[in-house]
Amino acid sequence: MTAIEGFPDHRYATDDGLLALGGDLTSERLLLAYRKGIFPWYNPGEPILWWSPNPRCVLFPDNFQASRSLQKAIRKQQFSFTFDNCFCDVIEKCAGPRPGGPGTWITQDMKNAYTKLHDLGYAHSVETWKDGELVGGLYGISLGKIFFGESMFSTVSDASKAAMNYLVHCLLRWDYKLIDCQITSSHLISLGAQEIPRDQFISIIESATTTKSLTGSWACRQPDNSNKHSDSGIIKNQT
Repeated sequence: MTAIEGFPDHRYATDDGLLALGGDLTSERLLLAYRKGIFPWYNPGEPILWWSPNPRCVLFPDNFQASRSLQKAIRKQQFSFTFDNCFCDVIEKCAGPRPGGPGTWITQDMKNAYTKLHDLGYAHSVETWKDGELVGGLYGISLGKIFFGESMFSTVSDASKAAMNYLVHCLLRWDYKLIDCQITSSHLISLGAQEIPRDQFISIIESATTTKSLTGSWACRQPDNSNKHSDSGIIKNQT
């Protein structure tokens, strides 16, 4: 794949979702890929691999589920939250070693590419703070009324889930239709994510990404401009 318009039709993906390899991580190519339901995911030393899984793991914001421990943490106001306060720190921590394992697939080229998208106003981070320390967060791409989630991290219990809860709370206010979770995991399913057929996913994003995107910094879009998130932010559908 060399041309920007060179992504194959998603129906040509392999059974595990691999659609294409090669190309580059320019902002133009990445934005085109996301609009087509395609994302890059590869290991250091490999060519860039482009994926379009079937089924697709997604989270409809109304279906978010907050665990009892997360509800308790939010009620006690243990955390505060920001948007786009330290995107580079969030992506760096998402790329760091996980407990009992190595670092993630987020290579330096990936960090540079998504930081560029952040500078252009398309990539956003949610930060979770406790006692002035960054303890969790996530980042992803916003196009139209879709948030394409990329990765999250946590250094204390429930910090990444709290970031997701805060994001969902805001996306509901802004009438977002879907959070793309890409690959299914038990962690995402516990938050209310589900699998849908790829054709359904493509149909949703083709419609929802035609809406004007909320580009630029989201720091000023916080519901109360205070970095605080109280009981009102807990999503109704909980377990």
